[in-house]
Amino acid sequence: MTSRPRRSVLYMPGANERALEKAKSLAADCLILDLEDSVAPDAKEGARLSVAKAVKTGGYGRREVVIRINGLDTPWGTDDLKMAAEVRPDAILAPKVETPDDLLKLGKLPAGVQIWAMIEKPLAIFNARDIAASPRISCLVLGTNDLLKETGASAAGGRFAIVPWLSMVVLAARAFGIDAIDGVYNDFRDEAGFKAECEQGRDLGMDGKTLIHPSQVEICNASFSPAAQEIAWSARIIENFALPENASKGVITVDGKMVERLHLAMAERTVEIAKAIGHV
Repeated sequence: MTSRPRRSVLYMPGANERALEKAKSLAADCLILDLEDSVAPDAKEGARLSVAKAVKTGGYGRREVVIRINGLDTPWGTDDLKMAAEVRPDAILAPKVETPDDLLKLGKLPAGVQIWAMIEKPLAIFNARDIAASPRISCLVLGTNDLLKETGASAAGGRFAIVPWLSMVVLAARAFGIDAIDGVYNDFRDEAGFKAECEQGRDLGMDGKTLIHPSQVEICNASFSPAAQEIAWSARIIENFALPENASKGVITVDGKMVERLHLAMAERTVEIAKAIGHV
């Protein structure tokens, strides 16, 4: 898994130049400059030009910048992909991925440009493991609205109907050392409900959550940030494994608890993320 924080992943409509500019001042870890769902067909070409200009101009600081292109089976996808390859964002987000072959169709991308995949179709859930194993992929992004539409399932009752699918995606991501990002919460005015869903996603193992409104960033960042106690415990693990007498040990005791080297890797990631978000 990356040690780059991806707590808050905010969708920004590519056709809205004011929003693209405002994103430079927001506290989101990642920005998805969207050319797909949030852009009307007659605005696609203009949005492509706006996103290209925004990425070229830069000014997004530490924020990870991702371009979501239209599907390659649409009239706009090929031109979106060509533009994204030219301006070189941090990543390209491929929509409606169902199999690893869908990612192969992206072709050869410039060095340093990662691939993110939208998991928003039923077949993608079954193929999550193989999608996660694809070359250069670094993140799986849940498209829960599309999954609900495709299946007829409901988000009521704490999303109990789709929790197994969310867990399958987390498992696939972890098996191949990449991140998993939870789907959006539609009612951005419902802060209590949003916070509860953030905490549920965190408890399921998600690295962060996609957002539809800047007002959701603060709650999301707080929910997915490592707690002070977790950071302190991780630092203790790192400190104890660094002792000369523990250099070759696979298992040690820290404050009366058994700790393995797999916990060391988890601790190192926690501390790295804590440093990246200024909590250390």
